[in-house]
Amino acid sequence: MKKSFSFGIGICFIVSFLSLGFVGCKAEAKKEALEIAVFVPGIMADSPVYSMLAAGVQEAVDSVNSRLQDGGSALEPGEYSPLVEGSKEVLVTILEAGTNQAEWSNKLTALAATGKYALIITSNPSMPEIIEPLTTQFPQVKFVVLDGFLEGNNNIATIRYNQREQAYLTGYIAALVSTANPQEMKYANPEAHLGFIAAQEYPVMNEILLPSFIEGAQAAVPEAKVDFRIVGNWYDATKGAELARSLYNSGVDVILPICGGASQGVIAAAKELGFYITWFDEDGFDKAPGYIVSSSVMAQKKMAKEATEKALLGIIEYGKAKTVGIEDGYIDFVQDNPLYIETVPESIRTKMAALVDDIKTGNLLLPSP
Repeated sequence: MKKSFSFGIGICFIVSFLSLGFVGCKAEAKKEALEIAVFVPGIMADSPVYSMLAAGVQEAVDSVNSRLQDGGSALEPGEYSPLVEGSKEVLVTILEAGTNQAEWSNKLTALAATGKYALIITSNPSMPEIIEPLTTQFPQVKFVVLDGFLEGNNNIATIRYNQREQAYLTGYIAALVSTANPQEMKYANPEAHLGFIAAQEYPVMNEILLPSFIEGAQAAVPEAKVDFRIVGNWYDATKGAELARSLYNSGVDVILPICGGASQGVIAAAKELGFYITWFDEDGFDKAPGYIVSSSVMAQKKMAKEATEKALLGIIEYGKAKTVGIEDGYIDFVQDNPLYIETVPESIRTKMAALVDDIKTGNLLLPSP
């Protein structure tokens, strides 16, 4: 089901693209308003990473606007960056660029070329490479990129999540579930044979997510093996279901899908055939109760709010790349959802709790590559 969003005055969803790459709707701007933009490299419907991005930015803007009262600034001089000082309000435009990655660069260029936006906030591992050439073309624009990594460009600040931790935890529980007693986990078969379905291949997928999932699985069960499949896009649920069925027929009993809307096909196949799913980036237990055995999450909304506030405060560090993980409170493994407790036996939950604690306390170090 498509999700709908309703934010405050000044937010706009861009839904179609014309000569400059987009057209949209925006509330009437007050004089001296500061305009910022959120560039979504995809669509927000059924994409929690991007919906959390937009919600977090909006919360930050609402916090600033609450202090800009009656058309005048309620801020003390120097309290916020020059971006905000003298402005009567901050307005947010959201551009959904669609799932065709080949179009993202042109659409982002068109957004920056309007000259309206002093700050553009986005999230995706591929965005720093797309943005870097634009900082020469549009030096007046600052960029904040979540879930990305780039150092040395004074117009770009990046904050990435330690997805090695996230994928390691997911692989670890996948292997434990796959080798569980069938009397406790009825869809488990005797082999530690796992599946991983990705939308596309990209550096973070090939260099961090897949290797870390395998690393975690083999830390739990040394003989565990992982079959990797590619959908080819972020939306084809039919293809997702086909790949899941093929994996199941080869003996796979636990699958991790990181494939956007195509994950709905994996869920449908799990319900049809009987296998388990591990979920990524959000608490997904209610998407398929009894079939989803884990959710590893990242605090994207929290980070989006904090990063936007820091940019408006003028204290974000451009040119720097920051990595955050479990110890910092931005990666977590959901343990308190009743569906997790109902679905996964206590013996496995105890092992997972100990593993999470080891990472939090530094007893197990999993630095991001």
